[in-house]
Amino acid sequence: MLRCMICKKEIEDLPSYICPRCFGPLEVVYDWEQIKERVSREKIERGVESMWRYKDFLPVNREPVDLGAGFTRFIHAKNLGEILGLKNLYLLDDSTNPTYSFKDRVVSVAVTKALEFKMRALGCASTGNLAGSLAAHAAKVKLPTYIFVPAGIEKTKIVQAAVHGANIIEVEGSYDDANRIAMEMAENNPDWGFVNINLRPYYVEGSKTLAYEAVERLDWRSPDQVILPMASGALLTSVYKGFQDFIKVGLTDTIPIFNGAQPEGFPIVRAVREKAEIKPLKESQTIVHSLAIGNPANGFTAKDIIEETRGYAEDPSDREVVDSVLLLAKTEGIFTELAGGTVIAALKRLVEAGRIDRSEVIVAYLTGNGLKTADVFLNEFSVRKVSKYEEVIAW
Repeated sequence: MLRCMICKKEIEDLPSYICPRCFGPLEVVYDWEQIKERVSREKIERGVESMWRYKDFLPVNREPVDLGAGFTRFIHAKNLGEILGLKNLYLLDDSTNPTYSFKDRVVSVAVTKALEFKMRALGCASTGNLAGSLAAHAAKVKLPTYIFVPAGIEKTKIVQAAVHGANIIEVEGSYDDANRIAMEMAENNPDWGFVNINLRPYYVEGSKTLAYEAVERLDWRSPDQVILPMASGALLTSVYKGFQDFIKVGLTDTIPIFNGAQPEGFPIVRAVREKAEIKPLKESQTIVHSLAIGNPANGFTAKDIIEETRGYAEDPSDREVVDSVLLLAKTEGIFTELAGGTVIAALKRLVEAGRIDRSEVIVAYLTGNGLKTADVFLNEFSVRKVSKYEEVIAW
């Protein structure tokens, strides 16, 4: 069952993302009493070591398309925590997913749902991570895939999708322009599953598993605070729902404080800081392309959650982001992509501003692998050339 987030109208389970009454966004609703009767900590702990150990909380009615996403590394970051002044800093690292980003969680649900709806093709708009994940899952289920990307995107961002056989269409303009074309395709081809458009209500549910894993890995307790990257705002919104789900069935009892991270000047952070409405950003120059959505579809919801939980949002500069990627790599041996660097840079700001207490349990979400944005770091180091043993010794 789907329900409008604005007018609360309920409609049948179908590939749709807009309320037919008020044109508001749709979300999945569940029978929580029924779920409560069949789940337990013991049942979850006996489950598969992937996101599908939480299948009871996901909107699927068939065997899932599971490449092994989820239940990724959960790291007590003692070295980084010492530098930042945090005793209990944990990192949930989704760089080890099958296609090396958290997008495998959302795509796994969306593609499973596409099979339920008997769709004959898959598609999305993407700046990289989603493209690679969708192409891999589509290859697994033998469906053609159409990826819409903004003009000028680096080939390194889409090579993963190309290798898996996706059809890649470059659209003149920004990500928002590519998304607009993808929306037109979805409207004119109802038997095509565009995972972040007509399958969006189901797609976003996959991110809830990031909340479930944090609670389970912390011995069934919610952290005091979390910090997540924000692009459309859907990730933060979905993780918040995940904590709510576990409260509804008695698997935890508190909602953490939510903090968000975006590149410098982007809309959600600006709205939180100015206590204002979300105002779309038409142009930007940030290197953090995976978060560069100027008109965030779930921005208003993400802002409300941050304010409701007494959290905050930060928008570090590109230089701060790069420095934070390097800091994480040199302290914890984790090479995260620029979105992860945005999270660590924002976390550093929050600690310095006194918004996070040294003793609090913090979970920071790293959503992708640094090799996806490796080109940014080519000028950050040099290689020393030698021809003799003596030159090494002299150095």
